Amino acid sequence: MSLPDFISIVPVQTIESPCVNICTIGEDRLCEGCRRSINEIAQWSRMTPAERRAVMAELPTR
Repeated sequence: MSLPDFISIVPVQTIESPCVNICTIGEDRLCEGCRRSINEIAQWSRMTPAERRAVMAELPTR
């Protein structure tokens, strides 16, 4: 089965979770392993790539 000419397949850039399997929430309410908030962890699978990039950009300063 071939695709119509007007359909092009564009690879989706996946932004992987920063989880490092050290899942402990500290007093600062951030994960000790990946430095995400509980809300960010819970929402990760529903975030857009742009939202994920924004979270990833903030992590080094946490």
